[in-house]
Amino acid sequence: YQRRVRGTMSSFLAKTNKEYSTKEYWDERYKKDSGNSYEWFQTVYTKVKEIIKPYIKPTQKVLHVGCGNSELGVDIHKEFGCEVANNDFSEIVINDMKKRFETLSQVKWFVMDVMNMMFNDGEFDIVIDKGTMDAILCEQGDVWELDAQLAINVDKMCTEISRVLKSGGSFIYITFGQPHFRKPMLTKPHYGWDLKVVTIGEGFHYFVYIMTKSL
Repeated sequence: YQRRVRGTMSSFLAKTNKEYSTKEYWDERYKKDSGNSYEWFQTVYTKVKEIIKPYIKPTQKVLHVGCGNSELGVDIHKEFGCEVANNDFSEIVINDMKKRFETLSQVKWFVMDVMNMMFNDGEFDIVIDKGTMDAILCEQGDVWELDAQLAINVDKMCTEISRVLKSGGSFIYITFGQPHFRKPMLTKPHYGWDLKVVTIGEGFHYFVYIMTKSL
């Protein structure tokens, strides 16, 4: 396949941060950008790959939540040989990605909301998020105190991820969100996982949160 990555986001900037959490914004964006890919944190994948390599094996099932038009799931399949499911709440982008990668039988695409997924309990060995939780949190006003509805939405997302994750499996979250803001959201007892944080980058840091579900 031919990778087509649009190098600029200027024509897709939302009028307000809140728009980044809405389906309407993303549907409109994906209509305009059909046939292209865009990678959030695109410069960090080579470093992230080395961090996640110990966690992914060819026989495993991986889920990339809120995939958008990212080719991360395709890259993971090609790199590690595992089956990868990708989901997004935009039917427009999922249909586009299905057509573009229809020859890859082990890379699957699903229209699904990360807060209400139709997968079975314990279906995946690995769940990866690169930017989806950040999009949900974009409308946050006070960085020190999470809005009540946003807290509910993040909890729904993490609860669903914990549900579809196998015991001993890992949720890998790639973000620019700093640990003192993200840790309280990610360490609720009912998720049933242990948290490890890896910092990458120089000057401007990215963070890889690795949450391993208890056996």
